[in-house]
Amino acid sequence: MTRASSFAGLILAAGDSSRMGRDKALLPCPPAGASATSNETFLSAAIRSLSQATEFVLVVVGKNEAALAPIIYAHGASLVVNPDPARGQFSSLQVGLHEVLNHGRDAAMVTLVDRPPVSPATIQTLRDAFEAADQNIWAVVPEFSGKHGHPYLVGREMIEAFLRVPPTSIARDVEHQHKEHIRYIPVDDALVTVNINTPEDYAGLRARSI
Repeated sequence: MTRASSFAGLILAAGDSSRMGRDKALLPCPPAGASATSNETFLSAAIRSLSQATEFVLVVVGKNEAALAPIIYAHGASLVVNPDPARGQFSSLQVGLHEVLNHGRDAAMVTLVDRPPVSPATIQTLRDAFEAADQNIWAVVPEFSGKHGHPYLVGREMIEAFLRVPPTSIARDVEHQHKEHIRYIPVDDALVTVNINTPEDYAGLRARSI
């Protein structure tokens, strides 16, 4: 039995970007100076990427709500506020998943705003794998060179597992507790494992884009 094809996109963007020194959601994507020119930010690029394969996109914001809201609404997405993002990234995941359920959906494609968008082919591969999976598979996670990455897809059972644990938990640890229900999908896309935390990471992404 295949899964329903209607699910939400979920972008976690409530962090304070302390190591970067500025909000990563607002960084140009691709980086300024790369060969391609674009007016997109990491946030708008993430919304665009997930919009291709989901019914709607939710963005979890924190104290940066005022700065991010115009971009979110301009690109057809919705936002939900994490009232205490200092609890950590997992608390934002829980806030977002609660909102997914409130919208009447029981599956989501999840990514982080500091992840450059993967290729449309990768998105389609993950969606196809999720839709074809039987009910024993709770999540589909991309894998490149032995490393797991984003975006990943979660069904109702995995959502409930995430919501049962404390907000200070780590998503990876919860996944490992249910590894028999996780399907890892090899993809030919290095971007699934790239995240941008520091100015040096961002400079490295610019070098890759030139």
